[in-house]
Amino acid sequence: MKDIIVVTGASSGMGKEFVLQISKKEKADEIWVIARRKDRLEALSDLVNVKIVPVEIDLSNGENITAYRDKLLEEKPNIKILANCSGYGKFGHYETLSTETQINMVDLNCKAIMYMTDYSLPYMREGSKIMNIASCAAFQPIPYINVYAATKAFVLSYSRALNAELKYRKIHVLAVCPYWTKTEFFDRAVDKTAKTVVIKYDVMYDATKVVKKAIKDLYNDKKDMSV
Repeated sequence: MKDIIVVTGASSGMGKEFVLQISKKEKADEIWVIARRKDRLEALSDLVNVKIVPVEIDLSNGENITAYRDKLLEEKPNIKILANCSGYGKFGHYETLSTETQINMVDLNCKAIMYMTDYSLPYMREGSKIMNIASCAAFQPIPYINVYAATKAFVLSYSRALNAELKYRKIHVLAVCPYWTKTEFFDRAVDKTAKTVVIKYDVMYDATKVVKKAIKDLYNDKKDMSV
């Protein structure tokens, strides 16, 4: 049985950075990298010394995630780490954002994590770990990033409770709750043709440092981490 690490949102941002860093810390036969952009996933093979297995899936559609479930069923690996790093936000007044956009945030930020976790758990053993990217926005309602903040509150609550429920299996769950972090997130979140609703970023953290601390806390069995 091969040991694997599974990372969603691996084509960019903290997902990609997690692949780069975890490949140096955790021994695994393969890292399954999941995102929509297959070319970016394939490019990771040149950056790490672990076999990269690209899995091209649009995680915002639950029906697509069954491809991951089927791949697990076929290969029956041992999942050492599941890192749910996919997600996105859209800034704007609630009434100006389309219903489709709002629902899509829920699908990707909340439902996809549940699908990935539920499909992965049968292949996890004692000592396995789950890392979910939440946000400091999870701790309070925030106007103009209303739904995004609400989805991250779900991720935080879900992760904390899941950590307690999985203690009997000695599987640890960490919710990562960073402040603003410099990634491609903002390319999609900010509508440059509209009036800016977030006018000041007090701090913009480096993704490399955020992921480094997240991995440290993951191995120290913390239940949530923020910077």
